Amino acid sequence: MLATTAVAQKRAITYTEFDLPNGLHVILHEDHATPIVAVSVMYHVGSKNETKDRRGFAHFFEHLLFEGSANIKRGEFSKYVENAGGVLNANTNGDRTYYYEVLPSNELELGLWLESERMLHARVDQVGVDTQREVVKEERRQRYENQPYGTITLEVFKRAFTQHPYQWPTIGYMEDLNAASEEDYRNFYKRFYVPNNATLVVAGDIDPHRTRKLVQQYFEDIPQGKPVEQPTIVEPPLGKEVRDVVYDRIQLPAVVMGYRIPANGTTDFYAVEMLNRLLSAGNSARMNMSLKDRQQIALYCGAFNFPFEQPGIAMLFAIANGKTSAQDLEAAMQHEIDALATTPISAAELARLKAQLETETISDNSRVAGIAHNLANAHVLLGNTDLINTEIDRYLSLTAEDLQRAARTYFVNSNRVVLHYLPTPSN
Repeated sequence: MLATTAVAQKRAITYTEFDLPNGLHVILHEDHATPIVAVSVMYHVGSKNETKDRRGFAHFFEHLLFEGSANIKRGEFSKYVENAGGVLNANTNGDRTYYYEVLPSNELELGLWLESERMLHARVDQVGVDTQREVVKEERRQRYENQPYGTITLEVFKRAFTQHPYQWPTIGYMEDLNAASEEDYRNFYKRFYVPNNATLVVAGDIDPHRTRKLVQQYFEDIPQGKPVEQPTIVEPPLGKEVRDVVYDRIQLPAVVMGYRIPANGTTDFYAVEMLNRLLSAGNSARMNMSLKDRQQIALYCGAFNFPFEQPGIAMLFAIANGKTSAQDLEAAMQHEIDALATTPISAAELARLKAQLETETISDNSRVAGIAHNLANAHVLLGNTDLINTEIDRYLSLTAEDLQRAARTYFVNSNRVVLHYLPTPSN
């Protein structure tokens, strides 16, 4: 019934798209359901575009480009949006940096002006660099260093990759940010934050004809930058299991497994994503039912993909409950992983997973902010804007055999990093 309902509610996201002469790609979505508008820009730059001695630049610029511009006083960027009754934010990953504002629709022009200022002449100077370095230091402490199990992704990725820039975390390392000069920061800005490396999405209560004119007014005169080439490094296969122990300020042991997987957008990526959901999405997921409920040896279980545009990682982890050892916890996890390869998923489980995905897709596309992000993501990272409407079909077409084949291919010992997280021994 759930799947039938989801299909009935599904509606195509309509849009128009065009390029400005300077290379800026523009996507417009008209929706008058609520009097709000989302203005967003996705730059095709993430941590994989950094060099080994300047790790963390993309994430740093996520912060730095809120400092202001030639026409926006330092610290005033956010106030423009907040005073207009809107919200704004930004985020970065290995592949892209995303900025957005959600505003009352009569403030559309404000959002376009702010993003054009960010793109044309943001403040990239030593004062802003010094200010934001402190912000990033605090974020690193809170999210990684002082967070229980906070270094899991850092520890897995630096072992899973030896060549590719995915090996370092998006937040980077403070020694690189400290060593960089003001000129280094300016050069990074001039190289990547250019119209021909950006996609602008305007979604919501708009008149597309008027919006197109406003986009031209605010963005057409921004100079085109040099072509941006994405890294072409091909990470060699792991070839063997990488195993290690990490001691941390924790009370309960944990087991982490990182499996190398294909890039986002590939058939096998979607198959592995379904396997992860089968293992940990919801109370009826296999690891939750087995490790948490029946055996009561795990306090928490999780399995998820990193949707990178180049081959990445699927992460499985569990935190022990009570006196369970890391060895026993790993054995229980391995039992569930082995079952994926030996026994095809049941028709009922497969139908449940597909219904979950349809419901989540519909929910995500019920808000203009979600639509704006998904349009940008489809164009920039998947190479086809219409995948906002059709990517779900890639999941729905998967069979039990597809999932079993993916488990046999990727969830194997020679393709993984296994870490036992243990409490730091007391002196």
